[in-house]
Amino acid sequence: MAKQKQATVYRMMTDKHTCPFGLKTVDLLKRQGYEVDDHQLTSRAEIDAFKAQHDVKTTPQAFIDGQRIGGYEEVRKHLGKPVKDPDATTYRPVAVLFALTALTALILSYSIYGTVVSVQAAEWFIALSMVVLALLKLQDVEKFATMFLNYDLLAKRWVPYGYVYPYAEGLAGLLMVGGILNWISIPVALFIGTIGAVSVFKAVYVDKRELKCACVGGGSSVPLGFISLTENLMMMAMALWMLFAHGF
Repeated sequence: MAKQKQATVYRMMTDKHTCPFGLKTVDLLKRQGYEVDDHQLTSRAEIDAFKAQHDVKTTPQAFIDGQRIGGYEEVRKHLGKPVKDPDATTYRPVAVLFALTALTALILSYSIYGTVVSVQAAEWFIALSMVVLALLKLQDVEKFATMFLNYDLLAKRWVPYGYVYPYAEGLAGLLMVGGILNWISIPVALFIGTIGAVSVFKAVYVDKRELKCACVGGGSSVPLGFISLTENLMMMAMALWMLFAHGF
């Protein structure tokens, strides 16, 4: 019979704070077949004494076969698990956003019209995407506006536009979801979409700049490029379609 793998974890667990990385470290080791000796440091005195004894600055600290491995990320590396690079670019936020708005649009279409595929579903998909993208930008409009200044042509000439943009996108999206006040939503979406598309195209394909996109908020690691261009082209397409199909 194979010997049970052993690990020891020291983690913070006080009345006021439960260390999330400590819980994640214990869970990871258990899922990898380790029997974990879970030591909870329940007071500041215990935590400080442990840090001084092992000459470490943070907890949790994991030990495997008597050897100190370190915290959660070090344990992942030791076990051969991938560790996320905080500076790495990723399309995940945008992919998840578009997937959920698309599914929402399809479900609404099926619920109301009895069919999954419809013109209305396509309209809802774009409009809902605009609303959610605006919501993400408005979580920290200051950070978004600062990041937006890196590439948007109008914002560079008129700085307040960086603050106006997410509100305009959200307003146009909401009105398009309901199909109301087209005389407001169509020109707004067409204007911001056109300026955005030209700005992204110039920055990425003409100037060849490597920037992060402010499309899902100012703290994202989404690279400026095709996805950013797609967001603006979608707004333009929606505005032109509504102008053709509905008028204002």
